[in-house]
Amino acid sequence: MNDAGPPHPGKGLIQRIRDRLNEDGLAGVHFAANVLVASAITWWSLTTFTHANPVWATASMVASSEPVHAKGRANFRARLINTLVGCAIGLAVLALGGDHAWKLPFALALAVLISAYLVRIQVMWRQAPITAAIVVAGSLTQHSKLSGMELGLRRVAEVLFGCLVALAVSWVMERVWPLARRSDES
Repeated sequence: MNDAGPPHPGKGLIQRIRDRLNEDGLAGVHFAANVLVASAITWWSLTTFTHANPVWATASMVASSEPVHAKGRANFRARLINTLVGCAIGLAVLALGGDHAWKLPFALALAVLISAYLVRIQVMWRQAPITAAIVVAGSLTQHSKLSGMELGLRRVAEVLFGCLVALAVSWVMERVWPLARRSDES
């Protein structure tokens, strides 16, 4: 008798977890291990060697993490391109005049349009307006165009560092602990 249907309400938690592991493999455990290692590296590196707040890099690392390195590499490429687009738009918008709040929604909309219609890499295309917001918001909180640009660039560097750590950890983990391919992924 095949018990592959929905979990029976009377089944215990441990048995439901075992059933789920048998059904899904260890992809979730593998992903958790990647995130554990990459977040430790990211946090330790930034707090040891810089005065940066590691939150931006850690959030970016989690968003970029993939248990399968090939997917992570594709995501990294898309994230990198859209991050650079958003950074360029944010800096260009900041360069035009003072630190007005209207610059933020304008930069976000412009980043979406350029990412969607010129760059056209839909994977991680939300990264362009997110990065534009990071750059422009720095200026709004610092009340100085130059300080804001510097803060924005620093945060973009932290985001890219988190992405690089995620990519490197997925590459190493794939070699140290290969993720078994399921038959439906082939």
